[in-house]
This record gives sequence, C-alpha cells and structure tokens, in this order.
Amino acid sequence: QVQPVESGGGLVQAGGSLRLSCAASVRTFSIYAVGWFRQAPGKEREFVASITWNGGSTYAADSVKGRFTISRDNAKNTAYLQMNSLKPEDTAVYYCNLGRMRGNDGTVLPGFPWGQGTQVTVSS
Repeated sequence: QVQPVESGGGLVQAGGSLRLSCAASVRTFSIYAVGWFRQAPGKEREFVASITWNGGSTYAADSVKGRFTISRDNAKNTAYLQMNSLKPEDTAVYYCNLGRMRGNDGTVLPGFPWGQGTQVTVSS
C-alpha cells in the first residue's frame, strides 16, 4: 500500500522557519483529508494540523496555532506544513497521513501506512 512521503525537515534555530511537504502517489489524493502529526523522543505521536479534502477548512493544535499553516495542492498530490517562529519544543519527527476527517475538531483517521517521517530539530 502507498505510504505518504514527508520531506523538508532539518536543523533550524529558534525563531526560524521550515516548510514540510507530504507527497502521496495515489490517484484519489484529492478525496482525502490530510493530517500532520509529530512524535518527540519518549512521547506519543500527537496531532499538529489537518486540512479537509478541498482545503476549505484547516485545524491546528493549540501549541502551534498562529505559527504553523497547513495547505495542499491537489494537482500535485502534495500537502504542506509551513512552520514559523519555531521553538525548541517543536523538535520531533513529523509525519503526515491521509484519511477521513471525523467530527468537527479536525481529527483525521489515518488510512495509509505511516511513512518514515522527517526530522525537525530546533536549537535554542
């Protein structure tokens, strides 16, 4: 089964920016909601942001609201996570997944195997 492929991570100083990409080689990319998640060392994977199938609605965790922006380009089968004003506590492996959005809180039920993720490290 197809795995989403994340890219764009790296090492950045606090206050800096990164733009992550999530590509999925599925013909039906445009029918899925997309979610970004992250997992820091010793912690469980947590929700970061999500976007509906047409980009009409976006959601973000309180910890990243006002700093991170999710978007998508269905013509390119790609979603993005623009991360600004990065903090050391944003350090984690970032994952994306496609699936059905449940309820009105932006929860995305992952429908594909998890990819390798992309490491984001923010130095203080």
